[in-house]
Amino acid sequence: MGKGEDPSGCYSECAMAIAHTAPQSYPLLRSEYAALVERGVFDGAHVELLEGRIVSMSPIGGPHRYGVCRLGEILTRALPGRAVVYIQSSFLTPRESQPEPDIAVVPLGDYLDQPPATAYLIVEVAESSLSTDRLVKARLYAAAGVPEYWIVNLVKEVVEVYTAPGPEGYARMAEHGRGVALAVPSFEDVVVRVEDVLPPR
Repeated sequence: MGKGEDPSGCYSECAMAIAHTAPQSYPLLRSEYAALVERGVFDGAHVELLEGRIVSMSPIGGPHRYGVCRLGEILTRALPGRAVVYIQSSFLTPRESQPEPDIAVVPLGDYLDQPPATAYLIVEVAESSLSTDRLVKARLYAAAGVPEYWIVNLVKEVVEVYTAPGPEGYARMAEHGRGVALAVPSFEDVVVRVEDVLPPR
């Protein structure tokens, strides 16, 4: 039996129950969450830790999948040996949180011991999760000092660019539609065209 395997399936069932019921009455420490992950409690569950609460993540539809794959491909090809591009992987932030952004461009490293806690850019591709991405996650990424945060807004077909991070969020936001090219922070020679990460019309 492999490490963290659960012969009864109880751990996974418990994880799904926790994520879909009322929020805990007390915040879960990030260290406690990491221990549960290590034990395999969340295997098969699509969850993340936001401000001490285990939150079920939105299902991934076709447009979401398209945007994540396209942007991941563009950034991975443009930044070899300069940065690591993580796709839907854990990122450490203050406030007892461990979100799983769709895209994180982080400094070079192997991150074997723990997920990255600094990033040049974080991107969320959003449709049903817009409220959480704008309010909760923007606050967490700003508190972590991420200089620029993009939300690929599939509803309006724009990219929302958040800059000027502070303890309570980003001070500025600008929307950019098709026809605009966005430079990647710290890698100004790398640009992403908005239309390349939105589903074709």
